[in-house]
Amino acid sequence: MAAPSSVFTISRVAEMFGEDEDWLQDLAMQMDPEDGRLTVYGTNEHSTTAFMPFGIECLRQLVLDSKR
Repeated sequence: MAAPSSVFTISRVAEMFGEDEDWLQDLAMQMDPEDGRLTVYGTNEHSTTAFMPFGIECLRQLVLDSKR
């Protein structure tokens, strides 16, 4: 499998899903890197959660499961 060439930030995924970013962040904490969740580190100790395409689908399933 080829390495991903891009990732989506949690902000972008929240926009795509039409969901609250903080709520998605809480759900995403259940995911591991193997599930397609990454932490992207910036300057001044700033970081954000990001997802590979597979991670977006894993998060989507968590959203669906939590709404049942």
